[in-house]
Amino acid sequence: MKTKLHIFKIVAKHLSFTKAAEQLYISQPAISKAIKNLEQEYETTFFVRKRNTIELTIEGKSFLIYVNKILSIYAEMDEQFLHKNDIFPKFINFGVSTTLSNYVIPKVIAKFRTQFPQTKLNIISDNSENVENLILSEEIDFGITEGNFSNPKLNFEKFIKDEIVLVTSVHNTSFKKGSVDIKTLQKIPMIAREKGSGTREIIDAFLMDNNISKLTGVVTLNSTEAIKNYLYNSTDYALLSIHAINDDLINNKLKVIDIKGLSIERWFYFVKRTGYLSRSLNNFEKFIRLNYNF
Repeated sequence: MKTKLHIFKIVAKHLSFTKAAEQLYISQPAISKAIKNLEQEYETTFFVRKRNTIELTIEGKSFLIYVNKILSIYAEMDEQFLHKNDIFPKFINFGVSTTLSNYVIPKVIAKFRTQFPQTKLNIISDNSENVENLILSEEIDFGITEGNFSNPKLNFEKFIKDEIVLVTSVHNTSFKKGSVDIKTLQKIPMIAREKGSGTREIIDAFLMDNNISKLTGVVTLNSTEAIKNYLYNSTDYALLSIHAINDDLINNKLKVIDIKGLSIERWFYFVKRTGYLSRSLNNFEKFIRLNYNF
């Protein structure tokens, strides 16, 4: 039964027998048979078959809620009885907001894999809202995000502090004292992240809180790496996470310009479903905390 429920969950996730078969490394007929057996056992139809797609029926959507709860209990039982002596599970599935997934977590995971090569990891990089939705839908076990405290179904624990700083190329000779005031900040040419990014939201909230109507945006790019590559070849400016530019500061490619009297700060949080308990994932969280800045 556990296997059939897991198959159902993966089919419901992809709404495709073919993609489910690819993910689970079993044949498509085996997928179809498992779903058919479940439908016969519960005397209902979970999927509407169309020419090239499938959709969950109302009963299928309701059944998925129970499946997620049951599989979660199975996972807790396995950890309690089958894997009670394991430090880490054989597979860890989690999500990370984009800034950390690009500049912090890969180094930690590389070190983790040298010490615990038996554990495989699937890391989803996305904006904080999408990562938290994946946790709620039980598609991933936990995440590291900027934190949205409006949902009581999620538990947040502080992980690492971040600062958004004003940066430019080291070849930019303006502001030799290394600082600008708010009035000047509004006039200099800025490279911005696209709307919807976590960094952009933090910056917009900062501007509103400090009664700054807008910055002089000249280019909008959809990734921090794109902004950095632009700055290497320009004397424009950008507001970026300090974690994203550590190597650039060390290699003398970018420099920080202080904003007089102001700082833009945020926290990243470990996020999991409220009430979710896992000894091995707690151990993994401890490993990240101890090794993120090695």
